[in-house]
Amino acid sequence: MSRLRAVVAALTLGVPFVATAADVTRVASSFEDEDPFGMYIDAGFAHSQRRTKIVREVLPKTAGETRQYQDELWYRSYDTRLNLDVAFGIAQDVELSFGLPLVLLQDESWSFVEGNGTSTSTITNNFVRNNCLGPDGITPTGQPCSVSPREPLFNVPDNGYLETFRGGLTRLGNARFGFAWAIFNQLKDETKPTWTVALDYEAPTAKLLDPSFVTSKEQRGDVGDRVHKYTISTALSRQIGLADPYFRMHYTIPVRGPGAWSNCDNRNVEPPNLGRPQNCGLDGWNRKETGIQAPHIAGVIFGSEFQVLDQPTRKFKLDLRAISNYVSKGRYYNELSGALRKLLATGDYMQIGGQFALTAQISDFLSVRGSGMFLYNTDHVLTDEKIGKDLNRNGTVDITETPEELNPNFDYRTDFVSRRFHATESKDFRLDVTATLRF
Repeated sequence: MSRLRAVVAALTLGVPFVATAADVTRVASSFEDEDPFGMYIDAGFAHSQRRTKIVREVLPKTAGETRQYQDELWYRSYDTRLNLDVAFGIAQDVELSFGLPLVLLQDESWSFVEGNGTSTSTITNNFVRNNCLGPDGITPTGQPCSVSPREPLFNVPDNGYLETFRGGLTRLGNARFGFAWAIFNQLKDETKPTWTVALDYEAPTAKLLDPSFVTSKEQRGDVGDRVHKYTISTALSRQIGLADPYFRMHYTIPVRGPGAWSNCDNRNVEPPNLGRPQNCGLDGWNRKETGIQAPHIAGVIFGSEFQVLDQPTRKFKLDLRAISNYVSKGRYYNELSGALRKLLATGDYMQIGGQFALTAQISDFLSVRGSGMFLYNTDHVLTDEKIGKDLNRNGTVDITETPEELNPNFDYRTDFVSRRFHATESKDFRLDVTATLRF
């Protein structure tokens, strides 16, 4: 009991320890009186997974019933990469940083949920043409909307997986450049917390991902999205005895870069996956309108590090944090893009979860950090293209009389209400191991 009371007192009353900034407020500093040059080199291994159940809207069987959903697929994705980051001080409490990942693999698989299969799935038992103008209408070529025999959206083996393979030993990811400034630093003024502001820029340096490209283990696809991403953030931390609580806010702004993918880039893909490819390039349907629209991301992190061992030769810190992110709607590569082979209009959603980490400081120059993260993604729609827009400004979107108003990306089979796909029971897992050299 006496030891427990001592720990509680240290946490609440602030037993004097040598102050060290929490990981989220770490900034390399140079031109200090006793340290003219500061630098961190982080080399790490990261593996993440996503598991999602994909369901589909179906028409109610009787009038007055609410919208129903049919369980269709389990989706799994795997991302493994090596990360190298370098941060160096350019002034007191001011750093520049650079990071570059090597994406070893980005693999995906789809399999039927239990109880579903080729004989019952709405994916394989599709009887609607992909460019139908209405429930009882005709296609632009004069064909009826109904299909006989069936035309599957894509094929999934009954007792196996549909798979895609991307990444590889030569696939570099997007480079990152960063600037950070510690406005206050508890190391220098114990009356103030450590407060940092930062701007990170992710450059679209990775080779462009082509969702229409059929991949294999021998011929893997690329991983880049050709989108500039700017992340602004601020973080606060303050050591109080054994604890070092912290808080961080961040917001990512995407800007579409030259050469970013548009579904119209491969409008003649087989089997066809665009509702009206002949509208590609017409007035109102340029590459900006039909291409990628990456999501905005905003989030908060709060938690605390705890000094669990502090000895001259060994130091261990425990890090517990809660995470919350908001991902806006957009058109990008989601859980069904690899199967439908195009970018898809995706609804907004929240991510809620946490992270556990342990840092072992082996010497003054070397530390090793291992972490595990879990995120739950709220339910959201995966295929939600707008049917079109009023190009002749007559107050309505009339795709029958004016088919040029039909969105080329819109597919009656997947984007029409009662046929859309949704992500449910979606979870992310991530494991990281990082070695840090401090100079």
